[in-house]
Parts: sequence; structure tokens; C-alpha cells
Amino acid sequence: MTKHWADFQYEIYLNGMTGAVPRLPTDPTRLEDLAEQRLGPGPVGYVAGSAGSGSTARANRAALERRRIVPRMLRDVHERDLSVEVLGSRLPAPLALAPIGVLSIMHPDAEPGAARAAAAQGVPYILSSASSTPLEQVAEASGDGERWFQLYWARDREVTRSFLARAKTAGFTALVVTLDTPLLAWRPRDLDQAYLPFLHGVGTANYFTDPAFQAGLAKPVHEDPNAAVLHFVNMFADPAKTWPDLAFLRENWDGPIVLKGILHPDDARRAVDAGMDGVVVSNHGGRQVAGSVAAADALPRVAEAVGDRLTVLFDSGIRTGDDIFKALALGARAVFVGRPYAYALGLDGQPGVEHLIRCLLAEFDLTLALSGHAGPATVGPADLIEETA
Repeated sequence: MTKHWADFQYEIYLNGMTGAVPRLPTDPTRLEDLAEQRLGPGPVGYVAGSAGSGSTARANRAALERRRIVPRMLRDVHERDLSVEVLGSRLPAPLALAPIGVLSIMHPDAEPGAARAAAAQGVPYILSSASSTPLEQVAEASGDGERWFQLYWARDREVTRSFLARAKTAGFTALVVTLDTPLLAWRPRDLDQAYLPFLHGVGTANYFTDPAFQAGLAKPVHEDPNAAVLHFVNMFADPAKTWPDLAFLRENWDGPIVLKGILHPDDARRAVDAGMDGVVVSNHGGRQVAGSVAAADALPRVAEAVGDRLTVLFDSGIRTGDDIFKALALGARAVFVGRPYAYALGLDGQPGVEHLIRCLLAEFDLTLALSGHAGPATVGPADLIEETA
């Protein structure tokens, strides 16, 4: 019999018979406020903050909330299967943990804790290039778990080539290339605290342990850490990259390649032309362009343009199980969740992340069933209406 994620609610209720209640809220939207109360302003601000006034992050939420689910009745939803095929892998549910760097600022469990949580629940973990833990250690923590590697595309070709080789050797199966961060955006929450973890050597672990990176230093990292940080800052991103440069990645990575940050259907079509395997409709959770189109508003146009030719994934604004349902109805094959798991990690380490995953998928399972669906495949645009002001 298929595992029903919804059964998590009965586990919680049964534990309540002994007086035990969950350590974290079961409503993921409450995690941010709790993190604000309990964790330092610098780290919380770095995760919660957005570009400019935060208008894009708010628009992401509004675009999802504006869509309302239309439940259907008297459909057999007794047995449900949430599994989906994504990039050649069968996943137990249409969910992955988005790449978030510098997780050690939130909790000592950092990326290995998040990777262990994802593996325990069977969902993919996407490791950021800007991890505070070397990718080999995260791979070890992940064990047999599905893991993908997110690339910040460095100026230095040899460092990029080295990253790809290391990730492949460490068992990362898909490459997620973030395109929307060729420059760091204007982020007032970080600026007001003058807080940028990278300048303290946090989030640089993959670089500082990389032989190609080390080859560009006059002295070893430990002898001159400031020079290493400067070298990192100068190569971290490259605003000169253009579409033909994707050929380099295809030459140096033999697995699926997904482009993250796509919002325009023409860019999605260019991804197809470049031989990419997928796109992530995303505005970086509102962290890059203030005033940007909401990701959920961009999703249907991208899905319509390329959904029959490559895998369309989604992030930016996912907070709840019904958000996952809505993203699938708008054309995504699966979604990434970001900030909520960073807050859960900060509040309760690895167990917090597992709790968050189980809450999201229990609510998604119930939302599916109560809306008349036994699996993701039957969810589509007809299951939503859009409220007008």
C-alpha cells in the first residue's frame, strides 16, 4: 500500500495522548516570526530579506493566494500516490529543498543536517555553491539520498570545471544553474546590518577547498584568509555570461541541466534551443529584482511555451501544501521550498527540517484528496480560479 503522507497528522494526535505536542508549528507560515524572535537579526535578516522594499517577495505570496482551489466531490481518493518523475528520477512527492547557502549561520547542523533530513524523507536536496560545508561532506551526510548541485557560475572557467567534476564524483545527479544572480541585489535588511557572511569566510567552503581556486592564491587560505575572500568576491559571479556560454556547461556535465531564474517564455524557449533539460520558474524568492513579476504569474506562460519539451519546476513563495497544489495546477512538475526549511533548521536543526517536509507533504496530500485527486498527474488549470480585485 502506498505511503500516505497525510498520516502524519494521526502520529501527532497519538503523541498528544502522552502530552507531547510538536516542537515547531505545523503551519509553516508561522516559522518566520518564530525565527525572528529566537535567532539573531543578521542571520534571520539574511534569509528573510529581499531586494528593495520587498515588493517582489510580497507579490510572490499574493500571486499564489489570489488563486483559489475548486474542490471536486465523489472521486475515489482512497489510495493516493504523490510520486512524480523528475529529470529521470522517481520522487516520492513533487518537492525538493531549494539551494540555500551559508546555512551554518542558522544552525550548526547546517547543510549536512538539511541533506540528512531530505534523505530521510526521500526528497531531493539541492546544495548551493555557496554552502558553508564542502560538497563532499554534504554528499556523505546525504548518503543514498537524491542530491542535485546548484551552480553559481564563476568567472574562472577552471573553478567551474572543478566544481562540476567534484559534484559528479560526489554523486550529485542534476545541475541547477542559477542565472538571476550575476550581481548581488540591493538588499536593505542586510545593508542595514552591514551583514554579508561571505566576507567572514562563511559560504565559501566549496571555493576554499577547491584546487582550482587555491591555484589562484599566492598563499594557502589559512595563511591569508582575507586574500582568499577577496579572490572569491572577484570571481563569484559573472555578469558577462550569455546564452552561448551554456555550451561549456553541457561539455562538462553529462547529467540533466536545469536553468533557475526563468520568468519569460522566450528565455524558456532559448533553454530548449540550448539543449537544457529543465527550467525553474523563479525570481529568487524576491531577492534579486524589486518590482519583478511574481513567479506564480510567470509560471503559466512558461509552462505553456515549453512544458511539453522540458521539465518545468517552480520556486519563490511556496509556504504550504496548498501552494504546492497551486503550482502544479499552474504547470509545474515539482516545486522547491526555500526559506521555510531554513527557518526550521535554525529553530530545531535537522529534526526541524524533517518536521517541515512532513508538514508540507501531509497538507499537500490532504489538499489533493479533499480536492478530488489521487495524485499530481490529474491536477491542472481547471482546478483553480483567479480572484480579481
